[in-house]
Amino acid sequence: MPLEHHSLKHEFPQHAAQFIALAQTNKRFARLVEEYEALDKRIYEIEDGHDSMDDLNLQGLKMQRVSLKDDISDLLSSKGD
Repeated sequence: MPLEHHSLKHEFPQHAAQFIALAQTNKRFARLVEEYEALDKRIYEIEDGHDSMDDLNLQGLKMQRVSLKDDISDLLSSKGD
């Protein structure tokens, strides 16, 4: 199976304009996005063989990524309020 980044732009294409606005006006949203992108990059590097980690810890990172995505989704759904 080919490796892929789980870009937030691909995960939430229906919220593109809102995504940009929230990233500029909501510090928590911007921080979550930054954390998500860094974590996604780390997971990709591990899966691509550039870094090593055991499967259990890798699964933990993936769960953290899901949690961040859920938090981002919640903010997008509530329009950042």
